[in-house]
Amino acid sequence: MYNVEEKDTAPVRQGEELDRARLEEYLSDKVGGTAGGIAIEQFPGGHSNLTYLITAGGREYVLRRAPLGPVAPKAHDMAREFGILRAVHPHFPPAPKPFLLCEDTTILGAVFYLMERRRGVVLRSEIPVQWNSIPDLPRRLSQAFLDCLIQLHSVDIVKHDLASLGKPEGFVERQVRGWTERWHRAKTEELPQMDRVIEYLHRHLPPDGPPTLVHNDFKLDNLMLSSDDPGKVQAVLDWEMATVGDPLVDLGLTLCYWDPPDEQVREGPVPCLTKGPGWLTREQWIEQYIARTGRQLAALRYHEILGIFKLAVIVQQIYVRWFRGQTRDARFATFDRRVRSLVTAACKRAEAAA
Repeated sequence: MYNVEEKDTAPVRQGEELDRARLEEYLSDKVGGTAGGIAIEQFPGGHSNLTYLITAGGREYVLRRAPLGPVAPKAHDMAREFGILRAVHPHFPPAPKPFLLCEDTTILGAVFYLMERRRGVVLRSEIPVQWNSIPDLPRRLSQAFLDCLIQLHSVDIVKHDLASLGKPEGFVERQVRGWTERWHRAKTEELPQMDRVIEYLHRHLPPDGPPTLVHNDFKLDNLMLSSDDPGKVQAVLDWEMATVGDPLVDLGLTLCYWDPPDEQVREGPVPCLTKGPGWLTREQWIEQYIARTGRQLAALRYHEILGIFKLAVIVQQIYVRWFRGQTRDARFATFDRRVRSLVTAACKRAEAAA
């Protein structure tokens, strides 16, 4: 009744083509169905890593590789993402199953991996019209999102031997230090407000909380929902930054996406769905998380500022690739405005909290 059939792939963008012949040759003895050749399309929605649909003999695979051009050290590590998925998938089913890792950069010019293709709906700027008649849809979507995050944070990292995926001790301090270094490598202009945000984050560093799995980019458009049941999560995508550490790091960034702090999002051309009527409010979201996990969120204000800071750096890292001519994707041309808006929001909150 509510099924949404949508085509989520497109022809490959100019300049982001894969070497079909090399890929076919490489996969010939590793993936079934390649004897008749492969078809390649691109998933165009992401802003960072390049993601493709590979079809071979009626079978579908998702190929992930780093963006073109120089990338920040330790960023876009496809081998690490493959290892994360391989470890997490058995204990957290929304994580897609990975199949094959290729570290030979002569094949496609970068490390890449193949994982299973899952089907569903990714919400970005609008709700599918087929879902408009579903009663209480925003609350159902909100609940599915929150349930999934709580499920992730509830995975027993000791029982399932997942603690080695990260270094929980000193996790928050390393987050601040690492993202500060990324900012300095990617910045294209001096922003004194950002200097004040960084100073606040270093000066008011809270202690680490009990560690869990941390996705590190948990947002609505990194969830794939069932096309005929929007209250069911089919997959959680983009595990590049996943680790083990204080789950408040997840909450801080997630709330930035859920309840955007900057005017470039609030007043921008692409609506923020979760600010619409019927969605869980920030306060309701937090209240449920506390009630169901029993976690203390005394340091949440700090982590929300850290989340805005990280989001600003992420957007800047995307923008600098356009600035340097490493991508022609026109979506990124105005991302510098978004960075400034986020930095202003973070600075205001830091000054109020100090």
